[in-house]
Amino acid sequence: MRNRLGIEARGPLELTLAMVLSGTLGVFVVESGASPFTVVFFRCVFGAVALGAYSLVRGFLTGHGLTPRTFGLAALGGVFIVFNWVFLFEAYEATSISFATVVYHTQPFFLVLLGALVLRERIGAAKVGWLAVAFAGLVLVSGVRPGDTASLKGLGFALAAAVLYALATIVTKRISGVRPHLIALVQVTVGIPLLLPFADFGEAARLGAGWGWLAGLGLIHTGVMYVLMYAAYAKLPTARIAVLAFTYPAVAMVVDWEVYGHHIGLVQALGVPLIVLASLRVTLAKPAPARAAAPAPRTEGLAPAAASPAATRSA
Repeated sequence: MRNRLGIEARGPLELTLAMVLSGTLGVFVVESGASPFTVVFFRCVFGAVALGAYSLVRGFLTGHGLTPRTFGLAALGGVFIVFNWVFLFEAYEATSISFATVVYHTQPFFLVLLGALVLRERIGAAKVGWLAVAFAGLVLVSGVRPGDTASLKGLGFALAAAVLYALATIVTKRISGVRPHLIALVQVTVGIPLLLPFADFGEAARLGAGWGWLAGLGLIHTGVMYVLMYAAYAKLPTARIAVLAFTYPAVAMVVDWEVYGHHIGLVQALGVPLIVLASLRVTLAKPAPARAAAPAPRTEGLAPAAASPAATRSA
């Protein structure tokens, strides 16, 4: 019994720690002093080293389960993931970590919309209503005025990052039988040649102390953080994951205020609970009941596709 209680307590602790680390990511990006493409390139390099070493030590590279199909899907997801990071970091640069992070957390709604468009999934009236609530929250949070070019750019970059993350989630949900650590390893490894033409090595040579921040992004925010998240996913129900996931934007907003003095205004703050509430309701909504149909053939021995932990919406 004591061992079981220890496992149940460890899951929330692991995910909370992962979300706290995720909330500090923006500071590492800004303090590195590098441009977004250069930051993401080296995040992929250091992240591939960290995840590759972990997978090797744990023996995940043996019997990995990757096939040409699953590898291709993981690689496609990697394309979406690395450019999602680029756009998110561009949003940090254009506005603030707080603003970009809150807007970025509209991901679940793009996932619902893309699921309807790409996978022909049904959107119930309740989800449409919560999407409207989230949109109202987004309008309040943005606080964008017509002449505010920087905020408009930041808003556009953060929304683009959210769309790309949703696309990556849809692709990754189609992969089964492969450890998530290996999927993440494929994704960051794909990012290395993909972003190589865009990385500014002249800029990187002048970073000095910035190299420590870049290494931290790969080793801590891509290696340690992902390992903690995936360990927690195995122990927690979706509802718990969805709730604990909001540690990430909360920490990001506190850190942005503490380190850079950035904070959202009163009107913007009114939009945050709308996005949070709508996100939770969409994430935790029960599937729409299927229409009565003829009995399906029995499928003993076939494992269902693994559920995607998209509810965490971690960067």
